[in-house]
Amino acid sequence: MIRKEMIAMLLAGGQGSRLGVLTSDVAKPAVAFGGKYRIIDFPLSNCVNSGIDTVGVLTQYQPLRLNAHIGIGIPWDLDRNNGGVTVLPPYEKSANSEWYTGTANAIYQNLNYIESYNPKYVLILSGDHIYKMNYEVMLDFHKENRADVTIAAMPVPWEEASRFGLVITDDNKQIQEFEEKPEHPRSNLASMGIYIFNWSVLKEALLTMSDQSNCDFGKHIIPYCRENGRRLFAYEYNGYWKDVGTLGSYWEANMELIDLIPEFNLYEEYWRIYTKSDAIEPQYIAEDAVTERCIIGEGSEIYGEVHGSVIGSGVVVGRNSVVRDSIIMQDTVIGDNVTITKSILAENVKVGDNVELGIGEEAENKMNPSVYSFGLVTVGENSVIPSGVKVGKNTAIAGVTDKGDYPDGVLESGESIVKAGDRV
Repeated sequence: MIRKEMIAMLLAGGQGSRLGVLTSDVAKPAVAFGGKYRIIDFPLSNCVNSGIDTVGVLTQYQPLRLNAHIGIGIPWDLDRNNGGVTVLPPYEKSANSEWYTGTANAIYQNLNYIESYNPKYVLILSGDHIYKMNYEVMLDFHKENRADVTIAAMPVPWEEASRFGLVITDDNKQIQEFEEKPEHPRSNLASMGIYIFNWSVLKEALLTMSDQSNCDFGKHIIPYCRENGRRLFAYEYNGYWKDVGTLGSYWEANMELIDLIPEFNLYEEYWRIYTKSDAIEPQYIAEDAVTERCIIGEGSEIYGEVHGSVIGSGVVVGRNSVVRDSIIMQDTVIGDNVTITKSILAENVKVGDNVELGIGEEAENKMNPSVYSFGLVTVGENSVIPSGVKVGKNTAIAGVTDKGDYPDGVLESGESIVKAGDRV
């Protein structure tokens, strides 16, 4: 095996509970984004564009869609005999069998994989952020500072700082302290969950801290390295970065793609985002259809109106139907005379005729108010909404529903219909 200078370990096992019914049957990194992509495409493309040709993808929760999407890595040029992409699920050992119980524990359980390449550096990534970053530049920073650990960090608004792990640095960007979600923050430089470790340093820390419950980088490995005199530095990043871990941030990030001058540009030639693309027929826009400021995927058929929305591939929007400020994922079929406002419809949803989504005043969701908010209608994949019903805001629908599930034909704002077996 040829020794690699740096390999990447991509943590993609999260269930994404704050995305509610969107992640009932799919891991968060495999959720569709931008009409054409999946969330994991962004860190994978960053690796390829940064010259990293060896990536271990650690999966756990609902891995089927993610595994099928990654395959052998052809879209990212990661189908290599030496290196390439390798999917790393938890596996049964001779002594015991254990799920990944924390971010660092997941890496610890794959020490043999890393050791097989004997890298000088290991890059740790999360599989559920939207951004573009040249990891090669970060590695140069790491080398120049003779760092043992480099943490990518970015300034966040002070009022949001307590939500993040924060680094406190000196004038040379050497980290003096690390605070995990402090109540009274002393810094607004937030860790992005992107780390470069010297392999020898990471290995020692993982072996030493392996008995920690739910061993985690922010809570265990980083503090251990600092307390043991390792050189920790913060690599400051000032580009676009979005944690799409909530329905609000996910919807917002998609809507930003269709701004007149998008802050996050999917069309740059020098930093392309790669994805697995199926051979699909061209989109069809009917003669009397209306499309305005939107993304429309291949194979979609638009007979009605689409305004300020992101439409995936193979979607049908029926006659006299109007879609506004919404995300419609692939293979969803919307009937005739439908009005959809500020909604997220997952893959393969069927919406009957004469339906209205996103009506009325907002009300707090009774089932899970911390998830189903932002004024959105959220519909899980493979769901069916019958003809002639009306659905309010801050609502969730999952499963095959019929007219009897909607009292007087209405799902009021703040209410939910989640059929048995669909996670909330």
